[in-house]
Amino acid sequence: MQNAQTFQNSRTPRASRRGHVVGVRGSVIDAEFTGHLPDINNELRLEDELSGDQDTVVEVLSHLDQKTVRGIALTPLKVVFRGSPIVDTGHPLLVPVGNELKGRMLNMFGNTIDRGPPLEGMRQRPVISSPPALQYRTSLPAVFPTGIKAIDLLTPLERGGKSGLFGGAGVGKTVLVTELIHNVVGIQTGVSLFCGIGERCREAEELYREMKKAGVLENTVMVFGQMNEPPGARFRVGHAALTIAEYYRDETHQDVLLLIDNVFRFVQAGMEVSGLMGELPSRVGYQPTLATDLAALQERICSTSTGAITSVQAVYVPADDFTDPAAVQTFTHLSASIKLSRQRATDGLYPAINPLTSNSEMLMPQIVGPRHYEVAKDVRRTLAQYEELKDIIAMLGLEELSQLDRMTVNRARRLERFLTQPFFTTGQFTGIAGKSVAVSDTIDGCERILNDEFHDWPEKALYMIGKINEASPS
Repeated sequence: MQNAQTFQNSRTPRASRRGHVVGVRGSVIDAEFTGHLPDINNELRLEDELSGDQDTVVEVLSHLDQKTVRGIALTPLKVVFRGSPIVDTGHPLLVPVGNELKGRMLNMFGNTIDRGPPLEGMRQRPVISSPPALQYRTSLPAVFPTGIKAIDLLTPLERGGKSGLFGGAGVGKTVLVTELIHNVVGIQTGVSLFCGIGERCREAEELYREMKKAGVLENTVMVFGQMNEPPGARFRVGHAALTIAEYYRDETHQDVLLLIDNVFRFVQAGMEVSGLMGELPSRVGYQPTLATDLAALQERICSTSTGAITSVQAVYVPADDFTDPAAVQTFTHLSASIKLSRQRATDGLYPAINPLTSNSEMLMPQIVGPRHYEVAKDVRRTLAQYEELKDIIAMLGLEELSQLDRMTVNRARRLERFLTQPFFTTGQFTGIAGKSVAVSDTIDGCERILNDEFHDWPEKALYMIGKINEASPS
């Protein structure tokens, strides 16, 4: 089963299919061709008349008439004007694939940006391809352990599934993604692939350095479409990363861990491209093709008989509004949704995961086991009861509660603190060494708290520890 054709060599046009520019509006290029019309998604190259260079890449997005196409520039425009020569390469956008990519940092064209030697003579595959047909997909539910207590207990991730980390600015999405990289990439048996969409240059450089220091870079591919790049490049970098992931899944038969930061930047880039192309905006200013654009990316993330792509995606939520169309459309594709709470972040309860609104399709007794399911259900029930009692406590005080309610509050506050965890990636800032906790240890700790073993211990004894055995009453 192959959905994508593999191309040899690369950017040399198979035939001289020349045209000229008839309109320029920002990143939008209108070009006229005689004798043929480039296909949708074809790669065009603007030609410098003085040097002959063809460094500026344009992707065809629509046909205006029998001779004219409209495309979006994927690289910064240099000198371009009406009448500038433009060449149709005769093929769609391509990205190199192969084991030589491991340990490298690339842009969406597959060019190295890590100051290492360039990649030459590699096979290439089209950036745009169709997802595998249903008969080739597999669905065998299995849990993907992360070593993070709040995730493994209440919202277990699916191996071969898609999981999202939702939250507004500054609540810890990128920190959670980097912690997952630290905990999981080292034990990942297949290939790890990090895709940065609209990433800050600083974050990309820091992540590359940290992964190199941790010794996990040699089995990892990093693909970035940075903030300063044109919207067309940021819109296609996710597809480029998926093409590389599909190569490892389909041809080398390896499992792939795909980490994406940030899906909202992909939507935002699509919104910019849509506006530049003159399409009428839809709700809240998003492109009218929002659902289609997201589905074209998300549906390619799946498991087949040859391998699995497990994806963890950070999703920025504008103004903490989880009803935003970008967040709502993303929810529909995920098997686990982890929502981060600004209130919990303000209270210092990190990771700031909201246990009551986060959910996972994996949290079923036949998948995680009866004991795990029952403990998670009791934890959620206790925290929900505490949430209902907060208004009464704020108005009347804890003393006005019944003895039963006071015991519930006691358990809930200790559970909240036990589900905090020091991260390896923040150890240099907090001075607390990071902890990775097995699922069985998390279940054991929560079970003991629910049984009131620690009801007379100070709450701080359970704050920012790993296993429950690390707690000390002093």
